[in-house]
This record gives sequence, structure tokens and C-alpha cells, in this order.
Amino acid sequence: MRSDIIFERLWNDYTALNPDVSAIYDAFVAAGETVINDHIAFRTLNHPRICIEKLSRVFLDAGYVEKGNYHFEAKKLVAKHYEKQDDPTAPRVFISHLLLEEFSDELQMNFNQLIDQIPKGFEDEKELIFSKDIFGTASFSIYEKLRKESEYAAWVYAFGFRANHFTVSVNHLKKFSTLGHVNDFLKSKGFRLNQSGGEIKGNPEELLEQSSTLAGLYNLQFTDGKHSIPGCYYEFALRYPDEEGNLYNGFIAKSADKIFESTDFYSK
Repeated sequence: MRSDIIFERLWNDYTALNPDVSAIYDAFVAAGETVINDHIAFRTLNHPRICIEKLSRVFLDAGYVEKGNYHFEAKKLVAKHYEKQDDPTAPRVFISHLLLEEFSDELQMNFNQLIDQIPKGFEDEKELIFSKDIFGTASFSIYEKLRKESEYAAWVYAFGFRANHFTVSVNHLKKFSTLGHVNDFLKSKGFRLNQSGGEIKGNPEELLEQSSTLAGLYNLQFTDGKHSIPGCYYEFALRYPDEEGNLYNGFIAKSADKIFESTDFYSK
């Protein structure tokens, strides 16, 4: 499957889940900008049937290669990022997974039972990345239990496999030279930003600055009725050149750790 088709399918689902994204995108276009995607991110679990290696296959088949590894000790996550080998302008792909063995027996049991219900062999299909609520209609009581232990786990349970966020490349904007200008523009339009770790995560010395909106509340159908929970968010990234003049392509773990919390305000 071509990468442009992959991203189009993921974008359509992502914007349907978070109407704020389309409003932000349209605001940039109305300001005369062409919005370029810096990277897209996914969440999963380190179970062998649905781990990073399974989700990344569709991108590897489309010409992507693994470029970086990351560890988030406090959130009990690891991640990898991928780049398209023959197209440096293509969006990067960031996939993380939860280290199940570092959580309670109850959390592990819940997910093992859910994963056992996935049809055998489905994890080897290229449709896995598009499967959305692969665990079926979620129970709000289970969602709440998971959320108390790991917001990340609760999000995966509720939303399954879909883009957690897309990212505007600030480097490609013409009228916004700094991430601060972008943030001011967003706030002037009434959008709320993630303040965890500061409004801007990272700095020019680290070669990457990031900010993000707070995830919009999505009215999700659970087995016991509809409940409003945080869905997806929109990120903004400004990359700087290294000493050799090459634009930094990786990610800063301590900054990404705070970006993860764009879906965590619900519990605060």
C-alpha cells in the first residue's frame, strides 16, 4: 500500500474523531499556509500480536526504515520512530507500546483476554493499523479502572488502533517563524494547549521544540452508554539544524513524555 493512501485513510479517521483538528487546519489555510505533516503517532501494547513490530509493518512495506529508539521509564513505555528511506519530506512515524509486564495482574489479565478475542492472523494483515476499536465496544467501568493505573492503557482500550496525533511542521509555515507565534495564533482562536512541562517542550539547543493542543472530548459509545473522554490532539513541531547543517529528525524523550499528557487532563 502506498504511503499517501495510508496517511489519507488515517487522516480521515483522525479528523472525524477530533473536529478541532479540521478547524485548526482550516485556520492555517485561511492564513495562507500550506500545512505539512511532520509526524504521526500511534499507541499500542507490547503483546507479541499487536506490538510495535506488528503496527510498523505497513510502513516498512511502504518504504519506511527504523531510525530511533526511546524509553519512557515513568510511563512504562518504549517507542520507535521510522522515516521513509527514499523521501526525506515524507512524514515520520512514531509508534510506542506499553510494557504490560510492569503493570498489575488485573491490567494484564484484561488486555490478554481482549487480545485473545482478536481473530487469529488478523495481526498480520495490513488493515491492523486501520482497525480502530479492535477490542469491541468498551466497558466504561473497565476504562475507568485502566485510567487510574495508566491513562495510556485506557486510551488504547477505548480507541484501539488509529492515529493518536498528527503534527504540523512549523518549519514549513511561511508566516509563523517561531513555535511561540504558532501557540499565540492557536490561543487567539480559542484552542487550549497542553501546559505540562511548559507550553513549549524542548529548546533550540536540543534541536526540537514541540507543543500540542489538549485532546478534544469525544462522546464515545460504551457498553453502558455514551461518555465524553479525551480523544486525539494536534501537535506542532519546530526542528533545528545540527552543527553540520542537517535538520534534526529524531525525538526528545523528556519532551515526548509531556506531549503524551495531552490526553491526560481528564484525570486532573
